[in-house]
Amino acid sequence: MSILINKDTKVITQGITGKTGQFHTHGCAAYANGKNCFVAGVNPKKAGENFEGIPIYSSVKEAKAQTGATVSVIYVPPSGAAAAIDEAVDAELDLVVCITEGIPVLDMLKTRYKMQGKKTLLLGPNCPGLITPEEIKIGIMPGHIHKKGRIGVVSRSGTLTYEAVGQLTELGLGQSSAVGIGGDPINGLKHIDVMRMFNDDPETDAVIMIGEIGGPDEADAARWVKANMKKPVVGFIAGVTAPAGKRMGHAGALISGGADTADAKLAIMEECGFKITRNPAEMGKLLKSLLK
Repeated sequence: MSILINKDTKVITQGITGKTGQFHTHGCAAYANGKNCFVAGVNPKKAGENFEGIPIYSSVKEAKAQTGATVSVIYVPPSGAAAAIDEAVDAELDLVVCITEGIPVLDMLKTRYKMQGKKTLLLGPNCPGLITPEEIKIGIMPGHIHKKGRIGVVSRSGTLTYEAVGQLTELGLGQSSAVGIGGDPINGLKHIDVMRMFNDDPETDAVIMIGEIGGPDEADAARWVKANMKKPVVGFIAGVTAPAGKRMGHAGALISGGADTADAKLAIMEECGFKITRNPAEMGKLLKSLLK
């Protein structure tokens, strides 16, 4: 089982005619069941055309009506990406995955306000996307490092998502789903939302949760885990000083006070029952030790 997406999910690419959209749509369609999953693209100026056999429609609503798609992925440039999210929400899709980086904060504030009370879930922006290994990937992650299994991964950092997945796969531990929520201050799904989904998934046995400095999200998720989750969780915070003396950080991580530093977040996570590590190279081994 997986969360959010599976081999039967039908996906629309918003921004399919741009260089980035074409590159990653090609890669996603070539992964696992992707050829059957990626069913539409959107560009009002190129409606009626196609990209590698994927038909292009004038709007998300039309693409949904013609194909039955329930998810979209956005590679639209920053100036138009928030409007692309709005269009997906207006079309009442189940999920929109926004890969675009650099969307103006004011644009995202307006979009998050418009989304209140709507059914659509937002992943991102400025995220790598998500994957159900050996079924479907939506985003920019390297598919070949993933392996189907029973470990969930959720992270604000794209590169550390790949690092955690690579370690798990090397140790023979596959993943149920891996979700990159993105590092922007105004975004959609938080750690706590994804942890709830992993907790409810009977085929996820344990989770690696990776956070960053700045904001209360990791602490909120940790307290929820303490109160509700019985599955083992490994925690790491990008921004901590690793044993080698190098700091792991992210350009989107902002510090607003002492309670959201790496050390403070790790302390909260440990108090809430997480098995924490200060060394990102140890995430996979620590998780495996919890399963014995």
